[in-house]
Amino acid sequence: MKRYLMLMLLNLVQLICVAQQNLDKEKLLELYQSQRYAEAASYLKSVYPAETTDVKALQQIAYCHMMAGQLVEAEKNYLKINEFSPNQLPVLFSLANINSRRGNHRNAATFLNQIIAIDTNNFNAYKRLADYTDSLALKVKYLQIANKINPTEADVAYDLAAAYRKSELYDAAYATLKTAIAADTGHFVLQQALLPIANSLKKYSEVTVIGEKLLANDSDAKVMIDVAKAYFYLKNYQKAIALYQKIEAMDMQNEATLYFSTLCYRALKNYNMAAKYAKLTITEGISRNTAAYYNLLGDVYQENGQFTLAANAFKKALSFDVNKGSYYRLAILYDLKLKQSKNAISYYQLYLGRKDLQKDDEATVEYVKNRLQALRKK
Repeated sequence: MKRYLMLMLLNLVQLICVAQQNLDKEKLLELYQSQRYAEAASYLKSVYPAETTDVKALQQIAYCHMMAGQLVEAEKNYLKINEFSPNQLPVLFSLANINSRRGNHRNAATFLNQIIAIDTNNFNAYKRLADYTDSLALKVKYLQIANKINPTEADVAYDLAAAYRKSELYDAAYATLKTAIAADTGHFVLQQALLPIANSLKKYSEVTVIGEKLLANDSDAKVMIDVAKAYFYLKNYQKAIALYQKIEAMDMQNEATLYFSTLCYRALKNYNMAAKYAKLTITEGISRNTAAYYNLLGDVYQENGQFTLAANAFKKALSFDVNKGSYYRLAILYDLKLKQSKNAISYYQLYLGRKDLQKDDEATVEYVKNRLQALRKK
């Protein structure tokens, strides 16, 4: 690729030198070879007047600016070229690339659509258009056209299969990947993408065969998850558990892997382990922030004068996470709002018994101790 670009540059230099005898060819080549593109652009602009209509010179200047990261100047010169000599695909691609690098995907898509209007079978234009849309339907449309033009290109096949999978079109996703894999049987990324889709189509034996080959190359947790799931449905519970244990050792377990571990142990009638993993599944399925959310709900109820509802919310928070905050909230609520001294004393004591009290809690601890003394005197 680099050799091709250098040959292209050399060709442009020769063309410019023929058109402009004042150009120092050796100096320009030295600037290119040392990748001093900003200096090359400045040099070219010193030779050619700002109002030049020489398309070849403008192409060279625009290219140098783009390679130097001077995107504003690059765009300005490519737009000039497009004005003097419209509908050149390399120029339109360059303008699309510049806008993409600047984050202006709408403009990039505009230039790519101009390319498609000129060349309806331009694979690269459709491929890139798929990256610039948030519409799943439009993304699928562009990828389908690109895939039809070149069904063995891996990146498009991968993206199209992912889009199909998101739409639960598993047969289409499977067929797309199988075609690309047939053209490159050593493409592990495509094979890995095939596993969850094949599982969805109940092609469990295929998943285990491909998956084991992938795992021989790399112990990837995502592959293990897919293969373990296939082994579960094939009723090979021991192999499934062995993989789930490896996933845990990598600290990559999740609610689904723990759930399937539970099912495996239950199928093997190992009820102690099944119970253990059922509990782990429940814990994994609960957000770590659930207690905080219930405390927030309790605060809202309390501020709205709904004290019984507030107490229930704070108690619910404690069922997810035993914490000092919930104890303190309940104590204050029972003490100052519901006027239930016995309950208030109980929760104040639970608060003081917390081992996670820190220096920042000293003022609160002192207040709680004073309130306990006051309540006990009643």
